[in-house]
Amino acid sequence: MTFKRRHLLLAGLAGAVPWPAAHAGGQVEEPLADAVRSALSAAVHDAAPPTPHFDTTEQRLAYLRWLGAASDRLKARTPHYDARIEFLQTVWYESKRKGLDPSLVLALIQVESGFRKYAISRVGARGYMQVMPFWARLIGDGDVSRLFHMQTNLRFGCVILRHYLDTERGDQFLALGRYNGSRGQAKYPNMVFGARRQWDVSLA
Repeated sequence: MTFKRRHLLLAGLAGAVPWPAAHAGGQVEEPLADAVRSALSAAVHDAAPPTPHFDTTEQRLAYLRWLGAASDRLKARTPHYDARIEFLQTVWYESKRKGLDPSLVLALIQVESGFRKYAISRVGARGYMQVMPFWARLIGDGDVSRLFHMQTNLRFGCVILRHYLDTERGDQFLALGRYNGSRGQAKYPNMVFGARRQWDVSLA
């Protein structure tokens, strides 16, 4: 299947699904120290492919169990099997790459965009993880259109979430609020925490 045909197929499928309302907000552009900017830029530009590597057979089996369970839970929103598996593999890879729990990232995506690849919020945030365009300028190559590319969007989102968690010293409530541009308000973090229960598939 060509890229164009696949894109049209997925767009048609997306249009047939009754997506839940998204609750994306606007991340606030803040001054970044040069060292922080350089570190974030390096994290975004690392071109490693989303191929998981495991030290033991048990780790690989745990990953496959997670992938199967998460795929079943995502089926209603993403009916096309190949697209669903590719998406989940990338979520897992990019989450683990930045030391994040995939269930938290999936919950954030559910609340931010309702799993819509081409979602654009009222303040201009884009894609699955609703990344604000200014990040493309701050730590990317300036090409805002690339925020609609699946792995690029997930990579930016995970790098940004990790940055906010580090800024807030691991406080998920405050980091999620900062991600949504509503730091200190309970509504958005509580929605993500609630959605997280749906995606809490143990990798133990």
